[in-house]
Amino acid sequence: MILVGTEVFGVAIAGGWAIAGLFELGHIVGYALMGIFSLFALYILTILWRRCMAVEPITGA
Repeated sequence: MILVGTEVFGVAIAGGWAIAGLFELGHIVGYALMGIFSLFALYILTILWRRCMAVEPITGA
């Protein structure tokens, strides 16, 4: 989960930066895109977490 989370957030931030740079949208729009894509990445990670916990739950042992 940690590796996948890092990769998903890395792609989200890099994607926002790349789109803003490609279309010359400026820093503010670039930060906004990074934030929007990071929220989408958080949504994806929440779904992945639920699926992983359904297959192999964490036990207290």
